[in-house]
Amino acid sequence: MILVFGKTGQVATELQRQADVTALGRDQADLSDPQACAAIIADLKPSVVINAAAYTAVDKAEEEEAHAQTINAASPGAMAGACTHLDIPFLHVSTDYVFDGSGTRAWQETDPVQPQNAYGRTKLAGEQAIRSTGARHIILRTAWVFSAHGANFVKTMLRLSETRDALNVVNDQIGGPTPAADIAATLLTLADAMQNGANGGTYHYAGAPHTSWAGFAQAIFAKAGRDVTVTGIPSADYPTPAQRPLNSRLDCAKLASDFGIMPADWQRGLSSVIKELTSDTK
Repeated sequence: MILVFGKTGQVATELQRQADVTALGRDQADLSDPQACAAIIADLKPSVVINAAAYTAVDKAEEEEAHAQTINAASPGAMAGACTHLDIPFLHVSTDYVFDGSGTRAWQETDPVQPQNAYGRTKLAGEQAIRSTGARHIILRTAWVFSAHGANFVKTMLRLSETRDALNVVNDQIGGPTPAADIAATLLTLADAMQNGANGGTYHYAGAPHTSWAGFAQAIFAKAGRDVTVTGIPSADYPTPAQRPLNSRLDCAKLASDFGIMPADWQRGLSSVIKELTSDTK
């Protein structure tokens, strides 16, 4: 049995679409109670655990860092500890926000971490908690996740385009948009490999080619057939409570080398997501 923490989030939804998994929502697994999460694993005795749940409200985390710390760090650590006792693999989704966002080179797994906001600090603490248990694990860092469900940039842009014909969008933050469907497929491939004795570790997985949020917005409108003018603006003109990294590029070479998994083609993924979203409205 593949046990998934998370049920309605973007990656958890795609995992349920692609495989026969046991997915637990908030009503079944309260991530604000780490020991309860560990007890679920001990009781169900799955063959592998995937944690696709997290506190992801980046700006709100600035005010609720202790709560985010429990969900993003204490609970994954408890889950990993339970997996250690059962000697089963634990897979966990993390983020590029563990880095400081400086420079222009794509971040490698071995680069120094220095999160610049509360969300990044709690996600980094989760990585550290998992590693400290000695569990057989994979930490998969990703970025700019999008899909046809949940809250994400693609859905926001399409919603705004219903009433706007011009938008200002940040153009100095660069990263790789990543389809949740591809993250789910990657996690399932890795889960199978881990169950067959593969070594774990920390890996990066994101979409290619790199673009800015403004560039991503232009691609969204082009594929959706929306006539919206996008004007690029600097991050300084769009202040948010939490500082966002300017450089969210992730070097995915290690994942390709170890598992043959190539970076996601986000433009192909975007076409699929827009097709799903537009068919839902007809």
